[in-house]
This record gives sequence, structure tokens and C-alpha cells, in this order.
Amino acid sequence: MTDHPDEKSAQPRLFRLSSWREAKFVAEALRMETVGGALLLFGAVLALIWANTPWTAAYEGVRRFVPWPGGESLHLDLDLAHWAGDGLLAIFFFVVGLELKREFVAGDLRNPRQAALPIVAAIGGMAVPALIFVLFNLGDSAALQGWAAPTATDIAFALAVLAVIGSHLPLGLRAFLLTLAVVDDLFAITIIAVFYTDDFNLLFLLGSLLPIAVFAMLVQRGKTWWWVLLPLAVTAWTLMHASGVHATIAGVLIGFTVPVLARNGAETGMAEHFEHRWRPISAGIAVPVFAFFAAGVSLRGTDLGTIATDPIVLGIVAGLVLGKVIGILGSSYLIARFTRAELDDGLTWTDLLGVSLLAGIGFTVSLLIGELAYGTGTERDEAAKVAIVVGSVIAATLAAVVLGRRNKVYRRLHERAARDYDADGVPDIYQPSPRDVTRSDEPLPPD
Repeated sequence: MTDHPDEKSAQPRLFRLSSWREAKFVAEALRMETVGGALLLFGAVLALIWANTPWTAAYEGVRRFVPWPGGESLHLDLDLAHWAGDGLLAIFFFVVGLELKREFVAGDLRNPRQAALPIVAAIGGMAVPALIFVLFNLGDSAALQGWAAPTATDIAFALAVLAVIGSHLPLGLRAFLLTLAVVDDLFAITIIAVFYTDDFNLLFLLGSLLPIAVFAMLVQRGKTWWWVLLPLAVTAWTLMHASGVHATIAGVLIGFTVPVLARNGAETGMAEHFEHRWRPISAGIAVPVFAFFAAGVSLRGTDLGTIATDPIVLGIVAGLVLGKVIGILGSSYLIARFTRAELDDGLTWTDLLGVSLLAGIGFTVSLLIGELAYGTGTERDEAAKVAIVVGSVIAATLAAVVLGRRNKVYRRLHERAARDYDADGVPDIYQPSPRDVTRSDEPLPPD
């Protein structure tokens, strides 16, 4: 007996976008992050090559150069590697803050039912890798400090790989990866703030909240005076850094203050306006430069056998490659089982397996956590970097195999649909069909 059409349409569906507006945002974000991921990869490869040539001392000299040696009072006597991690990444986390605010106010995360899947999947995709790392490093308290290194997903790197191998994959699947990575970033930010804060200074922390409050007051009133907002952001970053809390947290908090919804007849909200301005700087400059300074691990004269058996390396690689798949795929299956939801039309669990593997690309935030856990340039930090690079490459390769085969299937379906229904040209592959996207007139909550 077949289901009644109304009953079938009422069946909960996983990976279905809620509105055309959400589909448009996802498509634009995918295109931007794809370019950033390619630049990130270029910076990382350049660093790895340079660090393993006879000119490795020159690379280390650049990394260790201190441009402002007189900033001891506010802990600003940083070398270029630390400026990239503490300074430039604040721009990246500012964009993350804007994305999080948009998702919770106007995106799929505003709907608790739709938010459940990426949130639970992100939690599973972080908890299982952390558990695997702990199991490999039990008994070594110093090594256990890096438990969070395999928990992060690099959104730019993952989307860049997806763009190369998954040109015909459904937009809902891509949106799931994007939303999952954004939620993953939120938990990673919380982990950094709670577990990787040293020499805490409450006075400086409270002081950093004042310029953030002034920034919030101005943007809530619609003021975009860059000559006022930029100094306020720099002041908040400086005080946050001096407090001992990682300075990138200031970027996230500032991003949270920006209103999302359009006001006073404007076509777009201020968050989208800021995102258009700062995402290219984040993806095109901040993240690639950080990757250049963070990924340069020299293996010259290193016993590769020792590295391959290092519990830190094994824990991170296993966490990224196996832990992410078990956590994301397992938690998604449990949600489908207990809610009796079905995958959206045309999707299979093999598609989700490929995306789960892709989430094992942990680079930017994983490298940052490794440095915070073990100290920049230490032997354990170098081992963690090797593991993050190796684990990310393995995860990307496996994802390419799985999603590459699925992409061929979807490409054939697109070609068949084009032959059968196309009178004006092949439809844009980034745009979902009317059947796949439900128009939503649900009012949005205030910022």
C-alpha cells in the first residue's frame, strides 16, 4: 500500500533547505569559501616546501621576526607567527561570528527542528575524535592537553575540496556541511575560551567589553563609521589579548553584535554588508597567511618511524579520519532513527559518509589549538602539525573517492533531466529545484 501524498510530504526530511533565501546564501558562501580554500592550500604547501629545503632557517627567521619588540606591557611583543594566529585569525573569527549570528537569527538554526541535525552532528563529530585522542594518550597528562586538536573542521579547506569533486552534489548536502562547520566553529571557540586561557587578568577582560559595548551601540543604530568602529575593534582585541583569553574571541563577540535583519528600507542587513566586505579579507589573506606560518613543519633529519608511532600523531589522525565519520554519521543516523525522518529525495547515506569524511579536514582551528596546547614550535606542537596535515590529507582523499563516485551519479541525473525537460539551457546546478526547497514566509525574530 502506498502512502498518501499528503502523508509523504509531511514526512520529516533531512538535508532539505528551508527557503530560497537560505539557498541563495549557501550558494554565495560556497563560492567565496572555495577561493579561500584554494589560497589556504597554496599557503600551506608553500610553507611545507620551504621548511623542508636547505633554506629552512630563512623560513624560521621570517616566522620568528618580532615587528614591535616594545609591547611587553600588553603582551604585544609577538613574532609574525603569533601575529598571524592571534591577529589575522581575529578577522576570520569575526566573519564566523557574523555567520553564527545570521544562522541563529535568519538561517536554519532559528528553527529548533532544523537546527537539531547539524548541532547534534557537530557535537558527535567533536566528542568522538576527542575521545579517540584521549584513549591514545592515556597516562600522559602533557600530551592530553591537545585533546581538542582533532575536533575542528576547516570550513574553507573542506568546501574547496567539495567544489573540486562535488560540482553536481545536491545543495542541501553542501548546506549541511556549511552549517555543520559553523556550529563546529562555535564549539571550538568555546573550547579555546574555556580550556586554553593562560595568565587570566579579569581587569583587562572587563576592559575589553567596554569598546565591544560601544561598537554594539553604534551598529545597532545603523552607524557604519569605519574610522570609529575599526579603532574600537582593535582596542577590544588588544585588551582581550592582554587578559589572557585568546584574542580571536574578541572577533567573535564583535561579530555577534552586528544586526542581521535589514532595517529602514535597506535591501540587506548590516551583517551581510560586513560579511561581503570582510569575508574576502578573511578567506583571501588572513587564513592563507596563518596557514603559511603555521603549517611549515621541517621533517629534515626526523625519524619518520618515531613520528608514525607517536601517540599524539596517532590520536589526531585517527580522530580526524575515523572519529569524525563515527561521530557525524552515527549521530545523524540516530536522529533519523528516533525521529523517523528520511533523507531528502535522491540522497543516500553514502552521500553523508562522504561529507563526514570531508569534515575530517581539520586545519586552521586545529593548528591553532595545537599551538595553544603545546606551545608554538615545541616538539609536541610539531608532531601535532604533522598529524593534522596527514589526517586532513587522508580525510580529503577518502572523501574525494566517495563523493567523486556520487558526483558522477548526480551528473548523469542532471544530464538526463536536461535532455528531458530543458528548452532554455541546463539549469544552474547551484539552484535547488522548486520540489527540493519549500518557500517559507515564517517571520524572523528580532536581532
